[in-house]
Amino acid sequence: MNSQKILFGFMPATLIWGYIAIAIFMAGDGFELAFLSKYITNMGFSQEQATFVFTVYAFAAAIAAWSSGVIAEIITPQKAMFTGFAIWVIFHILFMTLGIGLHSYPLIVIFYGLRGFGYPLFIYSFIILLIHNLPASKISTAMGWFWAAYSIGLGTIGGLLPGFTNTSIGEHGTLWLALIWVAVGGLLALFTLRKVKISEDKANLSTSEKLHELTKAITILFTNKYIFMSALIRIINTIPLFGVAIIMPWFLEGDPKHNIAGLGFSNEEWQQIWALFLTITIFTNILWGIMGDHIGWLKQVRWVGCFCGIFSCLSFYYVPIYFGHNYYAAMIPAVLLGITVAAFVPMTAVFTTLEPNHQGAAVSIYNLSASLSQSVAAIIAGLVIGIWGVSGVLWTYAALYVFAAILTYFIKVEQPKITKLAKN
Repeated sequence: MNSQKILFGFMPATLIWGYIAIAIFMAGDGFELAFLSKYITNMGFSQEQATFVFTVYAFAAAIAAWSSGVIAEIITPQKAMFTGFAIWVIFHILFMTLGIGLHSYPLIVIFYGLRGFGYPLFIYSFIILLIHNLPASKISTAMGWFWAAYSIGLGTIGGLLPGFTNTSIGEHGTLWLALIWVAVGGLLALFTLRKVKISEDKANLSTSEKLHELTKAITILFTNKYIFMSALIRIINTIPLFGVAIIMPWFLEGDPKHNIAGLGFSNEEWQQIWALFLTITIFTNILWGIMGDHIGWLKQVRWVGCFCGIFSCLSFYYVPIYFGHNYYAAMIPAVLLGITVAAFVPMTAVFTTLEPNHQGAAVSIYNLSASLSQSVAAIIAGLVIGIWGVSGVLWTYAALYVFAAILTYFIKVEQPKITKLAKN
């Protein structure tokens, strides 16, 4: 590790701007998350077409997330971050001018989908930069701050600000505003991280050796059944998170084109509810990260994440149905899901403990699973909503939590601290 000033007991001074850049970048990236589905249907496209746009985007993001670690080590993290930044900016401009601007559904799908390669390459390459500049004993702390920066950007700023800008400059203007935020975050990282040093070990590997290690990020799914089951649990983990972002604007605000009356909520109210949920996860991620070490990783995932998650998921339908247009009552599901969805935090430790000799490949599978979650959420919403409506989508998500809870009983993982306490 390079000799450099350390802030807050763990953070290299040269990297502090990277955290700030991640927060700003992800704020811009998250502006459209809670309203784009309804914006597309308001243009005259169907709900199924809107969900397909998210599906394509999510698959692109999954590929980028899975490959970002290797790419960052091959071309350096800084160059990989710049590549992700450039991809996001170029295809967002094309998405806005040729896709949205011309009301062309094929171009919306193509350019928004290609934009999906941008953000994972940008943010996950920064993780490689952290690993190269921090001792192993500080990586966990650094990653806690990384996800906090991610959540502050995507959740607090990205979720709350559009509720106001949609009213003042319109949803179209908010989509252009996102470009400015991403540009600021990307350029900030570009200029402040350019001189940060990295290890040359991976860069010196031959191309065949790098490709061989990359293949392990797929083969361990078939050679380690526990990794496979863990991947399914991680996919299910955030399906409701992405799913409610798609379906709740239709449910709460209404969608006359598809015979959904709505409950009288405004887009600003929904944006604030969404921002509350994402803000809560900043604190619950820290809470459940600590608690998991004491009560058991999978035990926490099973009871808090899965079984309690069933109730938090269904509350998104039944609480608004019971209370109607009650802004404060509608916050209850957001609070509940913010508590339960974060209980899956120990899954990162589960993955790396299950593959101690190939932790990089295990993390790649974790990233791939996390990214696929958005795709699966969109696919389910698109297939189910036309048949059983919003309630059917949420019941499907709840059923997946039951399945995930069952899987936790079959995964055998030795948690060091719990094992040590048991022996004593």
